[in-house]
Amino acid sequence: MNGFDFSPLFRSAIGFDRLARTLEAARVPAEPQGYPPYNIEKTSDDTYSLTLAVAGFGPEDIEVVVKENVLSIAGRAPKAEDGGRFLHRGIAGRAFERRFVLADHLLVDTARLEHGLLYLTLRQVVPEALKPRQIPVLGGQPRQVEANEQTVTAAAA
Repeated sequence: MNGFDFSPLFRSAIGFDRLARTLEAARVPAEPQGYPPYNIEKTSDDTYSLTLAVAGFGPEDIEVVVKENVLSIAGRAPKAEDGGRFLHRGIAGRAFERRFVLADHLLVDTARLEHGLLYLTLRQVVPEALKPRQIPVLGGQPRQVEANEQTVTAAAA
């Protein structure tokens, strides 16, 4: 996707700067990330669950922030225990940051850490102004034909 210039699309548009930033971010190749592993599940029509495996981290080591439709989850490396000598260290304890682009009107409801897994619940909340609404069709009296319309109809015949 390198080499695409999206600026002509936005020369006559106003208020689409977030879309421009999103397209620009998609153009730049993402750095490969494998840590921490995560799952994304759709739990209903308007709710999602995001689960990250963050073994070794406590609630005080993890920061969850949403800014401009980007969910950032960062983990600071837990303090090493003094006096312990590992023969093998397979549980990663390094700092991390994961970013997820959120759809419009997607809110993070809860974040909880349980048994080494960070669970986030996300919910889509569409504002009333954007929801489809049905407009009632009212019945009324038949339209009265005026004398001028009858004259024009008679002259055309």
